[in-house]
Amino acid sequence: MDPELEAFIPLFPQTDLADPPTARTRFAELATAAPAPETGDMTVEDHTVPGDPDVPVRIYSPHGARGAVVWLHGGGFVMGNLDTEHPWATRIAAGSGAVLISVGYRLAPEHPYPAALDDAYAVLRWTAEHAAELGVAPDRIAVGGHSAGGGLAAAVALRARDERGPAIRFQLLNQPALDDRQETWSARNFTDTPWFNRGKAATAWQHYLGGAPATPYAAPARADDLSGLPAAYIATAELCPNRDEDLGYGLRLLQAGVSVELHQWPGTFHGSQAIVSAEVSQRQNAELGAVLRRALAN
Repeated sequence: MDPELEAFIPLFPQTDLADPPTARTRFAELATAAPAPETGDMTVEDHTVPGDPDVPVRIYSPHGARGAVVWLHGGGFVMGNLDTEHPWATRIAAGSGAVLISVGYRLAPEHPYPAALDDAYAVLRWTAEHAAELGVAPDRIAVGGHSAGGGLAAAVALRARDERGPAIRFQLLNQPALDDRQETWSARNFTDTPWFNRGKAATAWQHYLGGAPATPYAAPARADDLSGLPAAYIATAELCPNRDEDLGYGLRLLQAGVSVELHQWPGTFHGSQAIVSAEVSQRQNAELGAVLRRALAN
């Protein structure tokens, strides 16, 4: 493990996803303690996207933006909201120069699949319909997210392809949760890795699926056909149970004719980019913005 990251492990609060209310409180305390960049070069406003029910979003609009990204927060499908994601949404919007629409999707177990996906897809459709008002071109829309949010972004791309929905130029999947089966080497063996491990992954999937069988829109790794999907960037952490399913998904996308950039970050663990003082975290966070900037500018 990267020594700069390892030094912070004793400071992490314990979270038990079997107790969602307490987990949410502790996650919020940790997430909102992270420093957020200044927002002087962008406007930030809360909005509501019409849906069933309506979906809260927070829109970050850097000056001179040309593209947009529908951004989905992490939290194991159970935790997270617009406020916990604010430091990261601000950072990605600033780094990419893109309008970022942060989605406050419904959380499991109170709202199991497909609630979060329906919310995310409603925001994608709204973004495409209101591209001119957002100041972006309708053919420069990406989807992206971290962890559970990365899995949701991949699912949104699948659904948009199958339903001939809004055109998605790019998908940014950072340490995404893609496979409920947990059959890969990393999923089976990373039982005590920092912050996120096999046990937490299993609990997260149980909450999200709510006892129903997983479909490809719930767990994108289950999709048989990955052709015709948007170009992708997939980042993995070395000490993360999601690692091998993410790398496998990237290889399958390549084999299906989809352009993919894969980046495996050595010495990192799931979510460790939140430790912004570490040099490797600074490189990770800078790359997320740069990747989106390139994808939406060309």
